[in-house]
Amino acid sequence: MRQIKFTTPLILLALAGPAAAQDGSLLYREAPTALTGPALTMQTGSFIYRELPPNARLKHLEVHDIVTVIVDYRTRIISEADVQSRKTSNLKMVLSDWLRFDGKNVKPAPQSDGDPTVGGTNNAQYRAQSDLDLNDSMSFKIAAEVVDVLPNGSLVLEGTSDVHNNEEHWQLALTGVVQRESIQPDRTVTSESIFDLKIVKREVGQVRDGYARGWAGRIWDKYKPF
Repeated sequence: MRQIKFTTPLILLALAGPAAAQDGSLLYREAPTALTGPALTMQTGSFIYRELPPNARLKHLEVHDIVTVIVDYRTRIISEADVQSRKTSNLKMVLSDWLRFDGKNVKPAPQSDGDPTVGGTNNAQYRAQSDLDLNDSMSFKIAAEVVDVLPNGSLVLEGTSDVHNNEEHWQLALTGVVQRESIQPDRTVTSESIFDLKIVKREVGQVRDGYARGWAGRIWDKYKPF
């Protein structure tokens, strides 16, 4: 009977001990419970959030899609050159011995009038001055096709344009590589954002003939005979 009395308090103490230790510890913290409800996002937590209209959202571009390239190319070249050269040379030659052939042998020829002498002085001066001031601008829009998508996501563009207006004829060709992030939502991109940009422009007609150089002028400037 005495053994049963001692056993019962031990069992109760063993069961109540852990609970009392947990409730009485100063470092005890309850385990966090899972959050309920939707996750906090910009759409649900911001008072000024507004969705972009469909025409302002970025669109996925694939091969054969069309983008508009805005070309605004301006250059200015200033070059000045001044060359001056001066050269003086003196020449004096004396023929002290000569030969004669008497039909059988070659013998020294007498020079009764003295040794022939040649002398002279050459003075050469050259001066050239050249000034070049070139301003060039080219602005146009052209539709380009996505012909390839590189492994890094960049797009290869290629576009051509051929316009006839009576006697005037304009041909434009453009190629280059652009990143997707550089293309605006309205599918436009500026020429400054295109890598390895190549532009070919050809003009035929009265406007081109008005400022084009003639064939004689091109030959003269190319070979420079003087």
